[in-house]
Amino acid sequence: MSTRMLGSDAILRSLEAEGVEVAFGIPGGAILPLYDAFARGTTVRHVLARHEQGAGHMAEGYARASGKVGVAIATSGPGVTNLVTPIADAWMDSTPLVCITGQVRSSLIGTDAFQETDATGITLPVVKHSWLVQEAEELPHVLKAAFHVARSGRCGPVLVDVAKDVQETEIDYAYPPRVDLPGWRPPASVHPRQVAEAASALLAASRPVLYVGGGAMNGDACEELLELAEAGGIPVITTLMAKGAFPDSHALCYGPPGMHGSKWANWGLNRADLIVAVGARFDDRVTGKLSAFAPGAKVVHFDVDPAEIGKLRRADIPVAGPLKLALTELAGELRSRAGPGHAGPVAWRAQLDEWREQFPYRYARDGEWLKPQAVVETLRDLTAGRDDVVWTTGVGQHQMWAMQYLVCDRPRTFLTSGGLGTMGYGLPAAIGAKAARPDATVVCVDGDGCFQMTAQELATSVLEGLPVVVVIVNNGWLGMVRQWQEMFYDERFSQTHLTHQVPDYAQLAEAYGAAGFTVEDEDDLEGVLAEALECGRTAVVDARCDPAEKCFPMIPAGAAATDVIEFPEEEAVEA
Repeated sequence: MSTRMLGSDAILRSLEAEGVEVAFGIPGGAILPLYDAFARGTTVRHVLARHEQGAGHMAEGYARASGKVGVAIATSGPGVTNLVTPIADAWMDSTPLVCITGQVRSSLIGTDAFQETDATGITLPVVKHSWLVQEAEELPHVLKAAFHVARSGRCGPVLVDVAKDVQETEIDYAYPPRVDLPGWRPPASVHPRQVAEAASALLAASRPVLYVGGGAMNGDACEELLELAEAGGIPVITTLMAKGAFPDSHALCYGPPGMHGSKWANWGLNRADLIVAVGARFDDRVTGKLSAFAPGAKVVHFDVDPAEIGKLRRADIPVAGPLKLALTELAGELRSRAGPGHAGPVAWRAQLDEWREQFPYRYARDGEWLKPQAVVETLRDLTAGRDDVVWTTGVGQHQMWAMQYLVCDRPRTFLTSGGLGTMGYGLPAAIGAKAARPDATVVCVDGDGCFQMTAQELATSVLEGLPVVVVIVNNGWLGMVRQWQEMFYDERFSQTHLTHQVPDYAQLAEAYGAAGFTVEDEDDLEGVLAEALECGRTAVVDARCDPAEKCFPMIPAGAAATDVIEFPEEEAVEA
């Protein structure tokens, strides 16, 4: 049964039909009819961001923390172009987003009208699909398709660009009960022979490794991953994007590999005789020099996206299909073949444990400066007893220290920008996560460079009642770039010095209505962080840290993944 309504109301009714609870955005001319529909009434909560980039990252944080599709709304022209960065970020990290943007009137499209941009053209390389809606009757069908495409198969962003006159046109509205997309058929099953071959390879291997990427999280396959690892006693190595997909504290978890991953995880991957890749894409930050990566390993590659299998590393056994189903079938196959009491590769796990003991994360406490690693460790310890903690980060050294030192035992508790490496992601993503999980303690571990890119979203956090705690690892520099300049550019520190003092982050927080704290001494660290965590409102902690501290271990760009530079052992503190 259809109901007569405006196109703008049809958009909101479609969001309601999809179960959308929260949308993030900023109004403007071409999207004003939709915002007028918000004023007329809807069950969808709108969170007003202060910049469209912030709105997009909030939608990403919401999606990543909840497992649902995030929704971001922007106007035409600069509204769309400001949204491109989070769309590209969502594309790289396979985050399901529906971005709804306003467009100039249909009669003006192509005339260089005020605030006209080719939204679908600009975003074409970084969306799964996009629609320019110029016929109001198409709206419910397009939105039904948009949500289906965003969340099915390999998750990702889509764009729906709606002309202003379409939003103002009356239609007979009825939301379609099903999607009609003949050309969109993501794999829905896995081939049993491929699963059987994977099981045979696992049982024959003496040094197997489960190499797990963010696809395990997006595919809702974390419980199945745990069952598989335990069924075969298989060591699990998790990428940055998979942190929390397998419990960090589990005996089979060997943490992150890659440029700033542990030596034991990198050695484990590179000396394995079998790598079972689960929703991972053999990214250059993991493999280092690709031709030298894991030269003795046979590869089984599980992925819902067939295009990812064999793209960078040839898969000896390709398994395309939904990971939840694939891992369930593989675990069942292993259990039936291995029999009771199967302990898996005991000697191999002992070797990994020995490497982990021999090459722990280290840093030095010299007493002169607060150390960034100590900030992250203290945060970890202070939040250990809380039921639900969600971490977000910016991008850079602090992101890598968070990856190394935080312990995440549950999925969707560590949200970060992986593939695109977007500075400024942390604060708005935390706000989105808080909207998704209002009872959670949401903490953003940020850098001073990153924080300044989206700091205005403190206003959103305060005024929308979405309190988060931001801990700025403030070293006064663009720290990761400084580290590269020091190590590879003969200490020519070009345009990377930000200073500890400007701005005064505690005063800036107070100006936005948040609580502000500053800490420079390790003796005060625990008390200040505890106060920020307990204050019950948005808080910013300016932790002024050692400007010269470098992030180790480190694999130089272009080097083999086994060529790990470690922190010097003398005067080191082991994590």
